[in-house]
Amino acid sequence: MDSADAKITGGGATTAAYTSHQPLSLKTKILYGAPSFAGAAMIIPILINMPKFYADVVLVPLGFLAMAIAIARSLDALSDPLMGWISDHTHTRLGRRRPYMLIGAPLCGVAFFCLLNPPAVFTGGRAAIWFGVTFILYFVFHTIYVLPHYALGPELTQNYNDRSSLFAWRESFTILGTIVAAGAPGVMIGTFHLSQRQAYFRLGIFFGILVTVLYTLLVVTIKERPDFVARESNPLVPGVRRALRNRPFGILLASYVVGSIAGAIPATMMPFFNAYVIRPPNPDVWLSKLLVGYFGLGFLSMPMWVWIARRIGKLNTWLASFFLGISGGAAMFLLRPGDIHWLMVVICWAGIGFGAGLFLTPSMQADVIDYDELYTGKRREAQYTAFWSMLPKFIAIPSAAVPIAILASLGYKANHVQTPQVVFAIRAIFALAPATCSALSFLIAWRFPITQTIHNAILEGIELHGRGEVAVDPMTGASVPPPTPGHDEDVGWFLDYFSSGELKRYLARGASQPVRDVMRVATMSIAVSIISVIYVLHRVSSLRADPGAMISLIVVAGGLAFAIFVFHLMRLGPARRLAAGEVPADVVRAHLGQVVEAIREGTPERAVG
Repeated sequence: MDSADAKITGGGATTAAYTSHQPLSLKTKILYGAPSFAGAAMIIPILINMPKFYADVVLVPLGFLAMAIAIARSLDALSDPLMGWISDHTHTRLGRRRPYMLIGAPLCGVAFFCLLNPPAVFTGGRAAIWFGVTFILYFVFHTIYVLPHYALGPELTQNYNDRSSLFAWRESFTILGTIVAAGAPGVMIGTFHLSQRQAYFRLGIFFGILVTVLYTLLVVTIKERPDFVARESNPLVPGVRRALRNRPFGILLASYVVGSIAGAIPATMMPFFNAYVIRPPNPDVWLSKLLVGYFGLGFLSMPMWVWIARRIGKLNTWLASFFLGISGGAAMFLLRPGDIHWLMVVICWAGIGFGAGLFLTPSMQADVIDYDELYTGKRREAQYTAFWSMLPKFIAIPSAAVPIAILASLGYKANHVQTPQVVFAIRAIFALAPATCSALSFLIAWRFPITQTIHNAILEGIELHGRGEVAVDPMTGASVPPPTPGHDEDVGWFLDYFSSGELKRYLARGASQPVRDVMRVATMSIAVSIISVIYVLHRVSSLRADPGAMISLIVVAGGLAFAIFVFHLMRLGPARRLAAGEVPADVVRAHLGQVVEAIREGTPERAVG
């Protein structure tokens, strides 16, 4: 912090007292961002190296790998909103975020080591079980620490440009960790002549310890802002509904969901594209070089993108970066065997664009959270972060698992020259699919409305609310009175357990209708989930036979159905309270009118008056 920063203590940590517009010190940015070095270094071998390692070295059938990936990522997506809600509602001496970093990081380090080091005696079915269990545990523990870490970022500063700088530092460490993890296997194998197992053993120990040390350092040196910790959080289900009515968030989320496909596919398919399409003389070494080139250019380009964003705005900068990814993906489809140096050029070109999205999207998301606070008076960083990550993860599940399953269905054979059909599938999936998704994501992002001027007006409105004065929504011109805690606001949040259609049916058909609506959807959802489980168990009754491509899609469908079931199960109690007449009919009608207005304007609605 700057020399003028006032010091406060609590929970065993000492740091500066933050204000909304006060720039963060370089020390704070580094301490916040450094843990991402280890986190990113762990995720790279898991998403890029492990599928091919388990397929070609441990000899696990591709269908089992695809199924395990789908199950693990489904559970990971389901745990995100739960972890966000838990973090937002936690009140300890350490705050809302730091306790979970202290718990989750070391557990994730252990799971990481186990995943990278399957017992040498395990092959086939037993190795598939080992992969599935450790893969699932890794992502569960990863959610426990990383979601509170990411939620902490928007709380540290509300300064428009300082947020870009903070997240640029975090993502710079992310890319540095990625570069190290991407290059380390190739260096160990090519220079020190280690086997893949020996290389992954050393990586597992080093990064498992490092992630624990860096997150512990963050916890003991950075204190959460006490004004944010003390703020009341909201119920989970109504919070989801209000987030979806936030038009800027909806645009940003939709663009990110579509764009996440462009990120998930290359991570899984690059080793296969390198080894079986380009076919360089030493695929493992060249894979490390390609990854270092991609992430290295992303890292080196970040100061340029920060400079551009300060001059033309976050959105215009983000839109400009899409061109590099789209053109790079299209160019890679044209490459043929032996074009390894051309592949390096195109990979580096695409990497420049990759660097922009890393820090711009979380910075823009933080601005969206401020807009939500203008209407609700609540800080919901973890919940927005959870919802931000949950939907893209569900979309990314088939993006990561289905390509592997497709290769298996087309006759992929480990460590062999592949058939023309398999080679074409690898080229199309790796190059054309991400380029198409990037183009669609660009078209969606074009409509994002929050500029620096609008964001400054949002913060001014929040300050007016703090003084009890009426603010103006800078995007719609609507007057926004300060949220007033009490009965009216509580009723508004309660009625947001229900959709507009459900409330209309309640008024038209009687008190028991909400319970029937909730039970019908919950029953259908759990039925789909159970059928999916039965189908999967039937197909994998023997670990000797590859379960095939369809199994991954069934797992995704079952995971989504179970998420819907849990969502509606949480609504059953409120539905019974509504059926008991807890809220008068005229209040329900007034709430419906405000919901219609909020949907039309794309804003979180105000409390029922």
